[in-house]
Amino acid sequence: MSFFRKLKDRLTRSSTKLDEGVAALVEAAPATAETAAEAPPAPEPAKPGLAARLAGAVTGRGAEPTRVLDDAMLAELEELLIGADMGVETSLRVAAAMAEGRFGRRVGATEVKAALAAEIARILEPVARPLRLKGLKPQVVLVCGVNGSGKTTTIGKLASQLRGAGKKVVIAAGDTFRAAAVEQLQVWGERAGVPVMTAPEGADPASLAFDAFSRAEAEGADILLIDTAGRLQNRADLMAELEKIVRVLKKKDPTAPHDALLVLDATTGQNALSQVDIFRKVAGLTGLVMTKLDGTAKGGVLVALADRFGLPIHAIGVGEQIDDLQPFDPEEFAAALTGAGGKA
Repeated sequence: MSFFRKLKDRLTRSSTKLDEGVAALVEAAPATAETAAEAPPAPEPAKPGLAARLAGAVTGRGAEPTRVLDDAMLAELEELLIGADMGVETSLRVAAAMAEGRFGRRVGATEVKAALAAEIARILEPVARPLRLKGLKPQVVLVCGVNGSGKTTTIGKLASQLRGAGKKVVIAAGDTFRAAAVEQLQVWGERAGVPVMTAPEGADPASLAFDAFSRAEAEGADILLIDTAGRLQNRADLMAELEKIVRVLKKKDPTAPHDALLVLDATTGQNALSQVDIFRKVAGLTGLVMTKLDGTAKGGVLVALADRFGLPIHAIGVGEQIDDLQPFDPEEFAAALTGAGGKA
């Protein structure tokens, strides 16, 4: 199964999926005197042979249902987009753009989904950028996120992919408070053939980051991936600890960290906006990775993030396998989210 098919399958498992939602919305046109007058005449009784088939064609039986795109339909569409976690402002903007040139005429679900996908892809296109390798030795990549966002797994997958591309990678296990996180990184490191630098449990993560930077530099590594402990954005003490890691890295290189990635769990919905806002101020975020798109139609929050912050979206993940973390493709994502079709 291609990554796109897997993405579409998993994005559209929820009852809130846009695919079925748009179809239901179009078919739920209110019955009014005006719409009744617009309706085609009832078909004549079935006729045998060719005559029956012609009669069916003339009366439009089997054609896709349509609905006049009016204020009522537009409001319902906005609610549907908000339900997919696209946020109020972005949902209004996307719906208005979709309605441009179509308002007041009949539209079918296929046309609506295609128009939504095109507008969503337009918003996402400027931020769809893979992690850029800058040719530094090392390029220091700080990875942060809240608890359970998939941060450690993402680091392991990135390390494996970078190693596979011929880059010399070092991982620093900066979550010094959770032995399980260190062990998980070590498993990924062994699998990818990448060394993992650790410190005693409870050690200062900023000191580990500094030492790992020195080691990666001495060994001529291309990439240093620094894991950090999961932290809620509303915990001032934990955010201060992250700020210290950044400050210590800058003592060695004023431009470090050269990348600061935030790993986001798609199921957190609109809370992701708050996460990006605060982590951006503390760590100077340069890019995003969205994980856990499995079985949720809530991936719409990615559109809201792109619309509000404009930060690069480097990759998305839909599972635990190494190939389930892929570069972000806005057209594939928009098609999967709306059910508009896309690459096979």
